[in-house]
Amino acid sequence: MIAIKNERELESMRQACKITAAARALAGDMVRPGVSTKAIDQAVHDFIVHQGAKPSFLNYNGYPASACISVNSTVIHGIPGGYILKEGDIVSVDVGAYFKGFHGDCAATFPCGTVSAEAQKLIDVTRQSFFEGIRYATKGNRVQDISHAVQTYVESNGFSVVRSFVGHGVGRQLHEEPEVPNYGAPGRGPRLLPGMTIAVEPMVNVGTYEVRVLKDGWTTVTADGKLSAHYENTVLITDGEPEILTVTEGL
Repeated sequence: MIAIKNERELESMRQACKITAAARALAGDMVRPGVSTKAIDQAVHDFIVHQGAKPSFLNYNGYPASACISVNSTVIHGIPGGYILKEGDIVSVDVGAYFKGFHGDCAATFPCGTVSAEAQKLIDVTRQSFFEGIRYATKGNRVQDISHAVQTYVESNGFSVVRSFVGHGVGRQLHEEPEVPNYGAPGRGPRLLPGMTIAVEPMVNVGTYEVRVLKDGWTTVTADGKLSAHYENTVLITDGEPEILTVTEGL
């Protein structure tokens, strides 16, 4: 069942989402050569807790960290650890914060120092595909209108969209209905209604869209070892234009 949030609930979600977005920005500022992924995760954890919130990901289905930090060919769910970032890496950071009964969820891919032209194009296309998608995140459209716009933009730029993992509703639970794929035919899926909050999150690969999950049960990598990028925001469906909730203003 798709949850429709009222104004009181949405105010709590806005606060959770601002904390989440600020944690993403903090992580992005730390992406530079010589920094460990564990150090970024610790900073994200400490920031979220300092804001009076809880890291949404920590212990979620057994996940052992507060952020997912995925480097280069890792698509999503990279577990932070001793890896030291180096010049030319691309680093996807996915974070969530739980505050006053609601979750925020967002992600972005950051260049570490100077990256290749292909890597920068991948980051830029992934981010822009989110904005191409949410042009259709309006009352009366259907979920896969968003999906189709993301896929069309990504593929027109020569990349592929991951199909094994998708976006989702977000609110009292980190993952709620509906699923929001980054591919598919338009005019399908649940109808978008004001008060719906969804995480739209293109995951884009340089090569094949196929992925595999490593033995740790979390780390998901491209099947061909080529680069991957990720961009995500929590979005509110309104009576007019969609509202991106994971913004940092006001903190």
